Amino acid sequence: MDTYLQLSPTSGPLGSLTSQAFQLIYSIIQYIMTSPQVSIPFLNPIIQFLYKVPVITVIVHLLLWRPIFALIFFPGLISVTIALIYIIWFERKLTAKVQWRFGPLEVSRSIGGFLQPFADLFRYTFQEFVVPRQVDRNYFVHAPAIAFILSTLPALLIPISPGIYGIYTPYNVILAVALITIFNIAIILLGWASNDRFTYIGTIREALLYTAYEAIMILSVVSILVIYGSADPLSIVNWQVNHLPGIIMNPLAFLAIWIATLMATSRFPFEIPEADTEIVLGPYTEYSGVIYGLVMTMSYEKLYVLSMLITLLFLSGWAGPYIPPLGDLSGALWFGIKTYIVMMIMVFTRAVYGRYRPDQALKMSWSTLLGLAVASLLLSLIIKLL
Repeated sequence: MDTYLQLSPTSGPLGSLTSQAFQLIYSIIQYIMTSPQVSIPFLNPIIQFLYKVPVITVIVHLLLWRPIFALIFFPGLISVTIALIYIIWFERKLTAKVQWRFGPLEVSRSIGGFLQPFADLFRYTFQEFVVPRQVDRNYFVHAPAIAFILSTLPALLIPISPGIYGIYTPYNVILAVALITIFNIAIILLGWASNDRFTYIGTIREALLYTAYEAIMILSVVSILVIYGSADPLSIVNWQVNHLPGIIMNPLAFLAIWIATLMATSRFPFEIPEADTEIVLGPYTEYSGVIYGLVMTMSYEKLYVLSMLITLLFLSGWAGPYIPPLGDLSGALWFGIKTYIVMMIMVFTRAVYGRYRPDQALKMSWSTLLGLAVASLLLSLIIKLL
């Protein structure tokens, strides 16, 4: 590194600040290059060659640095994008098959219309973004970005293998659940900023569902954490590997968080805020263009994050046969497979269920589901005592 970065002395206040800035950059680069990197053995020949190239070596070290790898690749932005494209296509195709209808075929008919989500993304990107006169312009424009960031952040707190994680603390699970609940505030802000009667109705429905499912989700997570005795993701997976998966230890908690996830992501039979036959499109009614494309995918993004949380807590996380050539990606592969299976089963409900009325969903939430969540907590306490 010393041969690539030479700090030359300068004089005066400006020179002193410049020297400090260079010293800070140099320290950051040194820290990144000496930090643990993601191990991918089958790519080692290419990685070792790039390490010998000046400047490129810094970029490679940065990309393989665990927090940056998690942010950009898996479970970060690239993985989120792939998951969104796949699950939207899968939901359309599966629903069409079950209901004897035509799924996506206009674009790329030979491969089952798989390019249709890309065509939709292209269309939303170049459509005009219209800002209605009656909206609160600042909140209307900025709220989707805030909601998108809040829906992505929990993914950085969920390790997908022992060597790949964005942020690691012994309380990652609790922090992830807290961020998931904060996301709801941004969605309500979307509807409030639109200043439209139909949007307002959809926002009220959204808020009512939030108050219903959050208690169930939190109780379910607490129930399973009581058994594990820790909120540390690594300890949670190790416990399941050495004993039994969480879905077997406490099936009541699994069932409760499964139904809460359907409510949280507006999956059928809980597609109540976005009931297009009744109130157009809920909190997103006034959005158009690329911003509409962004807000439309948020429920799928939330589905991705919650499916990761279910995989971690109930399906032994990254546990699976180790594949030596993949290194740290071996655990990530098994984690990804389990997460995709959870998402695919979730979206299957669109094909077989009708939509509940708001009063039906709330009654079930505050009676049957709340009782189920409390029962799961009691079951965990009994297991812990025994």
